[in-house]
Amino acid sequence: MQNVLYLSLEARAQFKRLLPLLDKPLSKLEKRDQQLFKLRLERYFQNLYDGLEPLYGLRSDFEAVLERLLLLMAKHFCERPEDLKELDMERDLTPDWFQRETMIGYVFYVERFANTLEGISDHLDYIEELGAKYLHLMYCLKPRQGENDGGYAIEDYRDIDPRLGTIADLEEVCRSLRRRGISVCIDLVLNHCAKEHSWALKAKAGDKKYQDYFHTFPNRALPDEYERTLPEVFPDFAPGNFSYYPEMKRWVWTTFNEYQWDLNWSNPDVFLEIVDILFFLANKGVEIFRLDAVAFMWKRLGTDSQNQPEVHDILQALRACSRITAPATAHKAEAIVSPDDLIHYFGTGKRYGKVSNIAYHNSLMVQYWSAMASRDTRLMTHTLSKFPATPSSIAWATYIRCHDDIGWAVTEEDAAAVGLNGFAHRAFLSDYYSSKFPGSHAKGAVFQYNPFTGDKRISGSFASLAGLELALERGDRRLIDLSIERILLGFALIAGFGGIPLIYMGDEIGLLNDYDFDKYLDTSADNRWLHRPYMDWEKASLRHKPGTVEQRLFQGVVNIMRAREQTPHFHSHYETVIVDSTQPAVFAYLREHPLGKLLALYNFSEHPQLLDADFLRQFELKVFDQLQRQPLDISSGVLGLEPYQRLWLV
Repeated sequence: MQNVLYLSLEARAQFKRLLPLLDKPLSKLEKRDQQLFKLRLERYFQNLYDGLEPLYGLRSDFEAVLERLLLLMAKHFCERPEDLKELDMERDLTPDWFQRETMIGYVFYVERFANTLEGISDHLDYIEELGAKYLHLMYCLKPRQGENDGGYAIEDYRDIDPRLGTIADLEEVCRSLRRRGISVCIDLVLNHCAKEHSWALKAKAGDKKYQDYFHTFPNRALPDEYERTLPEVFPDFAPGNFSYYPEMKRWVWTTFNEYQWDLNWSNPDVFLEIVDILFFLANKGVEIFRLDAVAFMWKRLGTDSQNQPEVHDILQALRACSRITAPATAHKAEAIVSPDDLIHYFGTGKRYGKVSNIAYHNSLMVQYWSAMASRDTRLMTHTLSKFPATPSSIAWATYIRCHDDIGWAVTEEDAAAVGLNGFAHRAFLSDYYSSKFPGSHAKGAVFQYNPFTGDKRISGSFASLAGLELALERGDRRLIDLSIERILLGFALIAGFGGIPLIYMGDEIGLLNDYDFDKYLDTSADNRWLHRPYMDWEKASLRHKPGTVEQRLFQGVVNIMRAREQTPHFHSHYETVIVDSTQPAVFAYLREHPLGKLLALYNFSEHPQLLDADFLRQFELKVFDQLQRQPLDISSGVLGLEPYQRLWLV
């Protein structure tokens, strides 16, 4: 290693000390692979060190922690299958693989899409017809039996829910999809595990080592101090943030549910355990890790214990580990937080571009539903225009619906900037999407009403919230047409905003709310199962029958995604710049590319809108619509947009 001078003095000293320790574990590899691992280690050691030192640098065993970590990484690199090592090298040379305009995601609960992991192979043609190159398998890892927060209370990170298959089945699914150019994403829950996990069972049995894997307290003194500033995630069915366990006579931090124990990331043993698990799964072929509930990972008295700086240090260190050991993988941060906090999950300041590859654009989703209800995009334009520029090496995950509820992340400041009252607007949106507002087209349900804050989150499928359910009930063809256009506008928005558009299973054929969720013990207490239906393969078969709702939606989505794949402006490297369309109902943004500019326009109203041709001429466009692949005529001096029409003008 000759190029260590760019390392800080402290990092350089540790690197030189640690490097000889790798000779023995790497000796079983060919010289090429030994050199490759050491080169990657040298390249990303500063990122790794800068992430770990703020967390554990003051500990007397810090050097031992570094040794254990590097030996663990070397072990997994030695065990990495040859085809995955080849993929690593390919992605060393093409680090933008997940940023490309051809990257399209499809997301589903395995049991609700294909019953089992093995059953996914029966539907690969359907997945390829959509054009998906990224497949998020929810959930896979073994959860606790009974209530499990939709599969996010993990009992064993190294095993699969037996109802879905085995770890060998996961490996085979990853392999077969990889051959088709499709990357598999799974959830890795970082904030907590199930109380039935072996670590928690050992802690309950009195093992002090494993009690330190969690935040435990002998009495309520500290928990009560923490509670003064902690919000409640599920106030309806999991009030408070701590639970008492008489078998060990201690209180345990349980942010989400009593059966989910928060991990103590200030303990480096927890970091090492998760690294071991991450590479175990990466070596099975997982390429994208959705890192769940990351905002909650670090606790600090006197705060809401969310989005603490140490969270970003942890994620930077984990990302550096992957860049060294399994660079074919990408990390996606599940941080559903305010825009001011969200940008840090890509890395800002000294962490710029080093934290996560992908993060959810929660604000885009919220603003879609807000503008759709109000027929006014001014709040959307203002809020999204405030987002700071992102590193060129990242990608947003853009979506309209997912498995979760919709929380109205609209701040008082943003609302006031466009003449709204934040509290009143959030209340309006909750009423609109829970069918309580007169004239609403939506059919949804309130999730987790908090009487102290007035917060009401919303459950409901894309189609039902967009008006399709109500339109079908009434048999009103005009309302059906409008609901289809609302849905397709949403798909065009996430496909054209820049990032990876994620299609949530069933939205492409208009699956409605599943009201049977409350008939089953495992789901009845959580109305988010309203929008987690089983795939209706009979409806899916109608996607090729002309004139059906399913065909109009599916073909509309496919057309949008094909247009995206042919539009290099949507590569995530390029910034989205929000512009004022001059019409309150029309949302607009610009994407600049070496090939030229692209102006996207979206009419969020059921009424036609007119734009002055002078507005378009300032962008020096030829006024050719990429979506319909046809030129537009503005010789009359105006451009007309039909109800819910969307245009990608180049």
